[in-house]
Amino acid sequence: MKKIFFLIISLLFTTKVYADTPKLLGEYNDWSAFYYQDGKNIVCYMASSPQKDEGNYTKRGDIYVVITHRPMEKSFDVVNFVAGYTYKRDARVVVKIGKKTFDKIFVDNDKAWTVSEKVDKELVEAMKKGERMIVTGESSRGTATKDTYSLSGFSAAYRAISAKCKK
Repeated sequence: MKKIFFLIISLLFTTKVYADTPKLLGEYNDWSAFYYQDGKNIVCYMASSPQKDEGNYTKRGDIYVVITHRPMEKSFDVVNFVAGYTYKRDARVVVKIGKKTFDKIFVDNDKAWTVSEKVDKELVEAMKKGERMIVTGESSRGTATKDTYSLSGFSAAYRAISAKCKK
């Protein structure tokens, strides 16, 4: 799991000219927590990759979800999904955690975000209480995918990034 997150780090922050190298806050079961300095600002995030990814595809890039806190921007609980492929234009991405369904999500290239801070916060609360999260989407080639994430360790990783990047 460490390998994937160091790859994620390099992918996420290669465009940050003034960003420090991310530092590991800790690994919490299936989630890892990090922070870095972006100039005078601190940024904290946590990430996980799916335990199971399904779909009729031959090649797919890295798949993961990231939750980010940027206290200097008063931005917390920003949820970002990376599909490992380019989403179909206006693809419907659906996240299921237990009996809760989140479908107010928009896509851009290989990434997906919720439509508002309110939905981000609702999604994070569901992730804290859930056991697993299923994310479905569709690639630009029409391939349906289903990624299953474990939420084991989510709350502990969330506490770690929240303690480092206080609201």
